[in-house]
Amino acid sequence: MQVSVETTQGLERRLTITVPADKVEGEVNSRLRQLAKTRRIDGFRPGKAPMTVIKKMFGSSVEADVAGELMQRNFFEAVISEKLNPAGMPTMEPSALKAGEDFTFTAIFEVYPEVAVQGLDAISVEKPQAEVNDADLDKMIETLRKQHADWVAVEREAGTDDRVTMNFVGSVDGEEFEGGAAEDFVLVLGSGRMIPGFEEGLMGKKVGDDFTLEVTFPEEYHAENLKGKPAQFAIAVTKVEAQQLPELTEEFVQRFGIADGKIDGLKAEVRKNMERELAQTLKASVKEQVIDGLLEQNPVDVPKSLIDNEIETLRKQALQRFGGMDPNNAPQLPAELFQEQAERRVRVGLLLGEVIKANEIKADDAKVQEIIGSMSAAYEDPSEVVAYYNENPELLENVRNLAIEDQAIEFVLSQAKVSDKQVSFDDVMNKPGVGA
Repeated sequence: MQVSVETTQGLERRLTITVPADKVEGEVNSRLRQLAKTRRIDGFRPGKAPMTVIKKMFGSSVEADVAGELMQRNFFEAVISEKLNPAGMPTMEPSALKAGEDFTFTAIFEVYPEVAVQGLDAISVEKPQAEVNDADLDKMIETLRKQHADWVAVEREAGTDDRVTMNFVGSVDGEEFEGGAAEDFVLVLGSGRMIPGFEEGLMGKKVGDDFTLEVTFPEEYHAENLKGKPAQFAIAVTKVEAQQLPELTEEFVQRFGIADGKIDGLKAEVRKNMERELAQTLKASVKEQVIDGLLEQNPVDVPKSLIDNEIETLRKQALQRFGGMDPNNAPQLPAELFQEQAERRVRVGLLLGEVIKANEIKADDAKVQEIIGSMSAAYEDPSEVVAYYNENPELLENVRNLAIEDQAIEFVLSQAKVSDKQVSFDDVMNKPGVGA
């Protein structure tokens, strides 16, 4: 076997492989002799058909099979001998298989980039420090009350947090537009559901008010024909309701699984959940900064085949989020939707993989159990969940991979410039993108 390697562009390689004629002929003849022994040919006793007849009947299919197997076998031998690391399956381009001639084929594929992680000491991470205080807890209890509030009709003017029921008709340039009309439309003022100016225009209105509201659609509005356009909404208010919050009674507390109905028990449970979510969000914030720094310090070319595979994974995950749609029957979501995220995920995987390899990071059993404990804490009986993970090899292996990734992040963090910053619970939990 003769092999030549050519770098075509970036990470793409072209292997040209030549298999000697005698090796090809020997393989073809061996297959034909085996067929001659086993195939029943009309007019001949078993195993007695002449080789010329066997070649005429089966020669083409045997040559195609031999060519396919030779390409596969010799490709893998070639990449090993040339110390290449393919990032995906190759595209094969064979020459014709001719008697007495060498068999030549090319294999075009991408290789993994050579990754050497550097610049870890140049990464800056601002580590947020926060805790759940009594005011945060009281605010969360108030949120729970609002989530279970009743709505009571009032005769006064509408204000923030009130619920308004209305009929409206929207128009642009004097013409009604599609989707711009509704009856018995319900809106909580202050929820931010509508275009700018709409909710503000309902403030101070009461039942029976009929008025026209002037607003402007945002430039980034999803409907092309309405972007940036001034609009008029003819509105009739039919109901104004105020929230009536439930009292912190024993019955209310029991709704949240606190059997004795005591408010202290509810507060303890809510605080525990808030602290768990806070810890997860703080960890995610630090991890995101570490990854951003790692990417910034280590630009790396990414094989297109790996990006394509990641796009397909993200596409399937998106379909599952849309109600578990069958990928085979679902509409094909465009690759552009996932391109940027896929590239980032592949780059992160390559860089963290090199950190893990270079520093011989292996899953720490204590870290594995810590992750399982954290995952199980939200369940009614955490011990059952812990046992389930520890008894399931596949799930346990998944957690080991998570532990290795966490340990790689911790290693990078140990090399980075880290500063602490005191922040509030609200600052952490309401920061866009944190924990996503």
